[in-house]
This record gives sequence, C-alpha cells and structure tokens, in this order.
Amino acid sequence: MGAKTVSDLIQWQNLKQRNPTVNANRKIVHVTRMWPKREKELLDGGSLYWVFKGLILARQEILGFEKVVGADEIKRCGIVLSEQIIKTAPKPKRAFQGWRYLTTAQAPKDFEEFSATDIELPNSLQLELSKLGVL
Repeated sequence: MGAKTVSDLIQWQNLKQRNPTVNANRKIVHVTRMWPKREKELLDGGSLYWVFKGLILARQEILGFEKVVGADEIKRCGIVLSEQIIKTAPKPKRAFQGWRYLTTAQAPKDFEEFSATDIELPNSLQLELSKLGVL
C-alpha cells in the first residue's frame, strides 16, 4: 500500500471502498498472505495496528476475516476492518503484520478517532512529543 501518513490511509481506504468494481460490498478489507492462527482472539476486540515510517500511529478494529482469491488464484486472508480509524500514541515499531497479538502492555494507547480534517505533525515530531509526555 505504501501510505506515509494516517491521512494517506484514509484516502486509500475511501477510494477502494467507493470503487464497486474492486469492492462490491463496500467493506474495508485489508488483504494479507497469512491467515491468523489465533483468529478467535482477534475477533474478541483485536485491532490491526498501522505502521508509518517506523511508528505505530493508528489502529482499526478487526470485524472479521474473509477468504480472498486473487487473479493469480492464490488464497489470501481478507481482514475486514471497522471504518473508524483510532489515532494512537506514537510507538516505534518495525514493519510487521499489524494484527499480531499485541498485549495490552505492548499496544500503544489510544488518542481519539482520526478525522480526514486533522492536521498531522511529522512522524519524528510526534515521537519526540510522545517521549516528552506532550502527546
């Protein structure tokens, strides 16, 4: 996908959601190669955490999973997500499969629902403000 900011993520999801040839049912679905082994845990309040330039900055609640078969006939996992994007405290994290079972202690704290009208600070500034306790 390559979103550099939470705003990019929202724009990408909105475009994909509105395109009936790509998404006839209008759900937000993120497709990944691997099906989670602990699916039930993720469906009990789990979230997909989004990493932008080495920082977790947002999450979306996981609502379900769908089998997705691409044009290459390979079966993949479609993670059905809530439309609501929650901003989180900036937390350094290398790229990973964001649904990987973060415990409460590992997960960044929530801030608020993200709005497309929010002004985003540069990632490095968000991290520094978070370290100072300002964010």
